[in-house]
Amino acid sequence: MTTQRDLLIEIGTEELPPKALRRMRDALQASLDALLDENRLAHGSSHAYATPRRLAMLIRDVPVAQPDREVTKRGPALKAAFDADGTPTKPAEGFARSCGVTVSELDELQTDKGSWLVYHSTETGQASSKVIPGLLEKALKTLPMPKRMRWGNSDIEFVRPLHWIVLLFGGEAIKARVLGIDSDRYSRGHRFHHNEPIAIPEAGDYVQTLERHGMVEVDMERRRDSIRTQVTEAGAALGGRTLIDAALLDEVNALVEWPVAISGSYDARFLEVPAEALISSMQDHQKYFPVVDDQGKLLPHFITVANIASKDPQQIKAGNERVIRARLEDAVFFWNQDRKQSLHSRAAQLHGMTFQKRLGSLGDKQNRIAAIATALAGTLDFNVGQVQRAAALCKCDLVTSMVFEFPDLQGIMGRYYALHDGEDEHVARALDEQYQPRFAGDTLPESETGQALAIAERLDTLVGIFAIGQTPTGDKDPFGLRRSALGLLRILIEKQLDLDLRAFIDSAANNFPANLDAGNIGDTLFNFMMDRLRAWYLDAGYEVHVFEAVLARQPRRPLDFDQRMRAVRAFRELPEAVNLAAANKRIRNILRKADSAIPACYDMDLLHEPAEQGLATALRTLDAQTQPLIKQRDYTDALCQLAALQTPVDAFFDDVMVMADDAALRDNRLALLQALSELFLQVADISLLHG
Repeated sequence: MTTQRDLLIEIGTEELPPKALRRMRDALQASLDALLDENRLAHGSSHAYATPRRLAMLIRDVPVAQPDREVTKRGPALKAAFDADGTPTKPAEGFARSCGVTVSELDELQTDKGSWLVYHSTETGQASSKVIPGLLEKALKTLPMPKRMRWGNSDIEFVRPLHWIVLLFGGEAIKARVLGIDSDRYSRGHRFHHNEPIAIPEAGDYVQTLERHGMVEVDMERRRDSIRTQVTEAGAALGGRTLIDAALLDEVNALVEWPVAISGSYDARFLEVPAEALISSMQDHQKYFPVVDDQGKLLPHFITVANIASKDPQQIKAGNERVIRARLEDAVFFWNQDRKQSLHSRAAQLHGMTFQKRLGSLGDKQNRIAAIATALAGTLDFNVGQVQRAAALCKCDLVTSMVFEFPDLQGIMGRYYALHDGEDEHVARALDEQYQPRFAGDTLPESETGQALAIAERLDTLVGIFAIGQTPTGDKDPFGLRRSALGLLRILIEKQLDLDLRAFIDSAANNFPANLDAGNIGDTLFNFMMDRLRAWYLDAGYEVHVFEAVLARQPRRPLDFDQRMRAVRAFRELPEAVNLAAANKRIRNILRKADSAIPACYDMDLLHEPAEQGLATALRTLDAQTQPLIKQRDYTDALCQLAALQTPVDAFFDDVMVMADDAALRDNRLALLQALSELFLQVADISLLHG
């Protein structure tokens, strides 16, 4: 008789939220894997599946029953279990009764903490078919869902109404009631091609059975690959190349069970509208894949993915072409109407739109951005005139019809409208670049004007939202402050902009009304940004000790922070680094324990031992050599030169008694060690690299 079987679980529902589908699938897999392990049902590999109408898991080699286990139940302490005559006390007798035995049948447990009565028994493992339904219900109740709902007269909640549940253990259907649904072996096919029950003979036959009989591809990865291949081939057949946005591909994948790519076309006259507006209309509103030529220029074609293998695909094509034609007509209308009014003339409208009720209007925000950007331009020696003009226009496109209809085009349409108005090309470009990077890994603004605007835009948002106490908590970050902070830091570091971030936080805070008390959030916001910087460096492969060593010096300029990080990482690779880090840690501990004030400088005349004289000489030589390097922020060369201190430092600790009985000698040696520590501290706290 087999002791292991494959387990199939399938949850059939109304159409699930496409953007949450993958997350729910992965969460269900993680939860069930963990619950099975917690309940002594060690198993083989598991694979999760998902379509718009189902979540499923196939788990290999699940034992047919939990293994038996030894259970030890501890009772009263021996001294409380028997009286002076050795007669069992009431606590002992009560414990024995609870275990179903007599006191004489109990054992004793002796440890270094005392002795107790105990009862040893064997707990027989339950059949897996009895355990699994409860584990499934528990996993489903804890799934991350956008919003739970109830249906009918039931109090049961789930992200969408449930219609069927498959629980198949090998070839045996587990009969249970989970979230109000009776489980069985019957799945359902495609809503249009085979909307009927399909019996799954064996758990391992799940994927093939639904594909062959139900026209359902349940594997998300295979379905995604199929969509990518189909739309790529369709674009090539049209003489172009399909634009495949990863997020759109994932969303379409979550909308279909049997994908079929269908090409369509639209009138070439629509190409007079900026390509980004057409692409946004196709991708965001219609879930179409645009087609471009070899130069990346938009072609009057699109590709849609149907959830049906139609006998008459021309009908689907014609219907989608009618829909996109109406959408693109709207885009043409917005494009023509918006250009009848200059961007600058729209500035007054911004004061009628709220940015955040306590932070004022979009007009207020634009004015604050202008103040920050102007100060940035002066500090960084940018073209102040261009920055001021760009700042005066930076939010004006938010009140255009095109951006109102397609919010993701903010900045992009500002650039087009500014060029139409005859604005300077650098100014127009900056209106788009202010939002870069828009997402992780996105490009940074290339122009100086765009960089100033992007920094100012993010800094104003960060200071303002922190001032009103709406800081990110857990997974919630409605204003995208984590993304804004990292984007700002990336611009400063990667574009080599030497800016005192801490000072500019305070400067930006001065632009807000006094009643917000924005001036008191400087340290909190700066530390928040350092946390984002920590995550960024760790993702890039830096060791946490390297980051902590630099952070200990609290550099206020992100570019300076990055230069120190690179230097410490290079120093970390030197053979001398381990001993010097350990020595610095030892020095810090010695200095911390000093019970008297340490002199500001050491006295060469009080250095009698050759080892301390040698250290002082090396220290003075290297101090003179490295000071110019540190002043130029050539931290890497400075630390590499300081590595030469390993030999005299080792000799000092081998031959010199720091805490001498003579107070003058002791204080002088402490002053020497303090000078050594301070030399390294000019770059980072090397002692934190130890270990």
